[in-house]
Amino acid sequence: SGGEQSPCLFQFREDGFLVLEHFFTAEECDSMRTQIQRIIAEMEVPPHCRTEFSTKEDEQLQAQGSSDYFLTSGDKIRFFFEKGVLDERGNFLIPKERSISKIGHALHARDPIFKQITHSSKVQELGRKLGLERPVVVQSMYIFKQPGIGGEVTPHQDATFLHTEPLGRILGFWIALEDATRENGCLWFIPGSHTGGISRRMVRAAPGASTCVEFVGSEPAYDDSQFIPLPISKGGLILIHGEVVHKSELNSSESSRHVFTFHVMEAKDTSWSKENWLQPTPELPFPSLYT
Repeated sequence: SGGEQSPCLFQFREDGFLVLEHFFTAEECDSMRTQIQRIIAEMEVPPHCRTEFSTKEDEQLQAQGSSDYFLTSGDKIRFFFEKGVLDERGNFLIPKERSISKIGHALHARDPIFKQITHSSKVQELGRKLGLERPVVVQSMYIFKQPGIGGEVTPHQDATFLHTEPLGRILGFWIALEDATRENGCLWFIPGSHTGGISRRMVRAAPGASTCVEFVGSEPAYDDSQFIPLPISKGGLILIHGEVVHKSELNSSESSRHVFTFHVMEAKDTSWSKENWLQPTPELPFPSLYT
């Protein structure tokens, strides 16, 4: 297109995010919600959630169990729970569908409905408009933000967790499957905060360490007054630059805030950090966004 940019792409480059209302239809949102209910109905609670807390050694095994469960979730569909929803025997204190925090990290590859959405023609077309030459999908998550207990997500940059050389090659697609409001935990952004690099990285810990990942560097104290809320209605898409600072508050409302989100990397002339928690596997190399 001879180097001209559409106004919305210009906005994305300025702000580090872009809101596209009604990108997906209500039907597409409902198909994802229905599918996730099916997945939950068939869910087996992971064993590390079921072990009783007793000795120190058990706790370490439990921690190791959850870290292995997390670290090896990149090519699978796995379940992560809110705090305080299981008793010490691993039984649910509330209905299981209300206890899940998120499901990740390979819905885009392992489930037909989420795969279809991730690679839908409108997503591919948007990738091309953004000038992505070799985009690959690195991870996906279904986030529930449960009523009353959906925890806050503190200010962060996605590139802290998904590091590339050079930076600037990670892009988040965040799809509201229900209206996201200030009450139920919509996203908040610092416009223009995507141009100063990153101050912190989450890396795989050395073998034998007590945790599976560790942080290098520190998160600066962000000024709360700089964040602006981005409420968005069902079907809306927010594009998130890998380095833009964003957060969400606790969901104190009585309605959930379901979201499907996935991250894409421009693979052309980019290297994926070997220290990232998430690694492609022989079973699931990062699939091309374009089909």
